[in-house]
Amino acid sequence: MNIEDFRNYCLSFEGVTEKMPFGKFARRYDSILVFYVLDHMFCFFDIDNFTFVNVKSVPEEIEEIRMSHLSVSNPLNQSLKHWIQLEFNGDITDKEIYSLVRKSYEIVKAKYSKK
Repeated sequence: MNIEDFRNYCLSFEGVTEKMPFGKFARRYDSILVFYVLDHMFCFFDIDNFTFVNVKSVPEEIEEIRMSHLSVSNPLNQSLKHWIQLEFNGDITDKEIYSLVRKSYEIVKAKYSKK
């Protein structure tokens, strides 16, 4: 997985912005790049340790995803109920990771779109 290709993929979705907001809480989080839609996070990763990505999911699907892949684990400092961590170069393909990132974007966009 190439970090620039991945970043460009995340930015290709409509209305997406990126920030590095966590450095103000602790210096060790200066390198966390977060992608937002409608001012809500849907994806983030560490640019200094680009070995995994955290994405939002729905509770009903998280356990199924975890059970089918060894490269899926608990997220970094996020709710275990709504987030999963996907490790690159494991048993989850890049195509599946991209699909889960897209799904994460859609979940957040749908939740916070005005009805």
